[in-house]
Amino acid sequence: MTRPVLEATALVKCYHGQQRPAVDGIDLVLQPGELIGLLGPNGAGKTTTISMLSTLMRPDRGTLCLDGVDAVSAPQNVRRLIGMVPQDLALYPSLTLAENLRFWGRLYGLKGRTLDQALEWCVDVTGLEAFTGRCIDTFSGGMKRRANLAAGIIHRPRILFLDEPTVGIDAQSRHQILTNLRHLNKNGMTMVYTTHYMEEVSQLCQRVVVIDEGREVVSGSVDSLLAAHPECDHLEDLFLKLTGKHLRD
Repeated sequence: MTRPVLEATALVKCYHGQQRPAVDGIDLVLQPGELIGLLGPNGAGKTTTISMLSTLMRPDRGTLCLDGVDAVSAPQNVRRLIGMVPQDLALYPSLTLAENLRFWGRLYGLKGRTLDQALEWCVDVTGLEAFTGRCIDTFSGGMKRRANLAAGIIHRPRILFLDEPTVGIDAQSRHQILTNLRHLNKNGMTMVYTTHYMEEVSQLCQRVVVIDEGREVVSGSVDSLLAAHPECDHLEDLFLKLTGKHLRD
């Protein structure tokens, strides 16, 4: 049997002063090459879950293994396996794209010709090969999002976490990023994808996990979930049925 890329059991995270846990017993198993959508309303615990799964935050309780390695007790041993594309841009605006990518590449231990090849590869994947000498603060919003993706994949991670990577960009840039992600996933990269755009999840993800109040509400393929709820015409209908229509601020 193939070993899971990620295996999380009963993850819990509490914040000081909060009456309930932000994440309250999340279980998740990802097989190699899976692309799952992690959905939930504002305050559901998505970003906290992503932060724990990517070792940026230590869980209060629970276990996490990445590629068979205990990521709670030894996060430094698994971080080269992980790529992260955060909602906020992880780029230095006054540096060029190449300078940013070389910085992130070196943090992952890349150097010399290996770093050069990695840089060439990630700008080719994201369609930014003509802009490596330009400063990030001259980029359009869509170009910045694609550059953010390039920084997250320069070391070719086993598992890539994406936290709303297409927020606030034009339709053409969104299309390009989704195309990039399909290509990376087709070539074996495992992904966890969070977004509020349900159509992206329907297009991209093989499986959906909906969480609310820090707990899993439902999990399965989009087709299987809609088949179980025939009154729902599409994923957004199902999401609103499961999580409610009241505003979350």
